[in-house]
This record gives sequence, C-alpha cells and structure tokens, in this order.
Amino acid sequence: MGMNSAIFRRNELLLGGETMERIAQQRVIIFGVGGVGSWCAESLVRSGICHLTIVDSDLVCITNVNRQLMATTQTVGQVKVEALKERLLTINPDAEITALQQIFSEETAASFQLETYDYIIDAIDSLKDKATLILLACQTQARLFSSMGAALKLDPTRIQVTEFWKVKGDPLARALRNKFKKEKVFPKRKFLCVYSDELLENRGCPPDDDEVPSTFNKPQTNGTLAHITAIFGFMLAGLVVQDISKKT
Repeated sequence: MGMNSAIFRRNELLLGGETMERIAQQRVIIFGVGGVGSWCAESLVRSGICHLTIVDSDLVCITNVNRQLMATTQTVGQVKVEALKERLLTINPDAEITALQQIFSEETAASFQLETYDYIIDAIDSLKDKATLILLACQTQARLFSSMGAALKLDPTRIQVTEFWKVKGDPLARALRNKFKKEKVFPKRKFLCVYSDELLENRGCPPDDDEVPSTFNKPQTNGTLAHITAIFGFMLAGLVVQDISKKT
C-alpha cells in the first residue's frame, strides 16, 4: 500500500505508524454487504485495511438505494460485490479486494477457508447461515464480530456493543440462542455483537415481491434506514481497528 501515502496521514497521526502497518497486514472477510456490511467495508478500507474479501450473492435492486453504500440508481442490476469493489478501489487503488458472488451456507462454508483470515465480519440475514458462520468462525483463530438485526430501528443512540449471550431486546439474537440450545451446539468462544434494543413496527405497506428481485431468499421485508445500518457497519469496522490497535 505504501504507508507514506497521503490517504492515511490522519489515521497514522492518531494511531501511529506501527499500528497502521499492522492494519495493512490483516486479512478481513465480510459476509453480507448490504445495509450493514457495505458501510463496514468502506470504513475498513478508509482505515487502511488492504486485504479484504467481500461475500454476497445478490444484485443491487432499487430498494437497496435507501441504505446500501454502493446502491444508486446507476448501479441497479449490478452484482453487489462487484459494484462495491469498484467503489472501494477508488478509495485505495492498491487495496486487494476479493469479490465473491456467493452464498455462505453449510454446504459452501469450506470453500471460504475461514482459518486464513484474521477477522471475520458477520452481516448475514439468514438465521441458518448466520448460525453456521458463527459456529465455524469460533473454531478458528480469527476474531469474529457479528451484526444483529438493523431493521425496524430509528434511534441511533440505542445502538451498542456487547457479548452475544448478553444481547437483550434483539429478536435475531434470541432466535440464534434458541437455535443453539435446541440443537445443543454452541459457539466455542465468546464474541462481540453490534445491536439495538429498539424494535418498532412497520407502518407502511410491504413492496410487491416483483419489486425486490433477489438471488437470496430473505426471511422477511422490514423497514430500514441508512443512518442505522451505517452505524452498525461503522461500529463493526471500529471494533476491528480498535482490536488491532490494542495488539500493537
């Protein structure tokens, strides 16, 4: 990357050269680059991460434009990870961005070689696939950070971070815990989650199915706002940078 690059002078001013060099060496993978994961990717690259893999099977659709970084009226129909990769390389052309248009699942998990990463970011919507990623990530030496549900939120001051088993007021975390207990299979170590205990109700009518083309079956369509999903993503990126800084 060339740590003397002017791009990262303000980062280095705060963190120091040694930390910036360490940041540049870390390998990070993000699963899901929608409303949360796309902003996490942006923040990581702006923070100096040079080795980033982004995983998502979807195409950009018009209903993504309200909250997803790479989604604009000009990118509708494009592969999400490719549109995001193009954006990230305009920030740091020297970054190594690997874009995988794939679904993470129990069947495909081995192909991602989780053990080769330093940090694993979970921004998956699907309960089953999210549970699989958490279980497998916790078996590696990588540090896992996970996003709980970012939909049906309005108040940014209620977004917080805590250990998975201490998350309160989040239906996704509750469903994950119930799944682990029912199947009697548990994460092998603790990990931090970004979540909000706010839970509103949809006040409008859901869009027709044909308005939301997708290659990935979402469990439900809920209202979501950019300032919430972006904060979730930025907090995940912040956890990565903070963890690297602590190790320096």
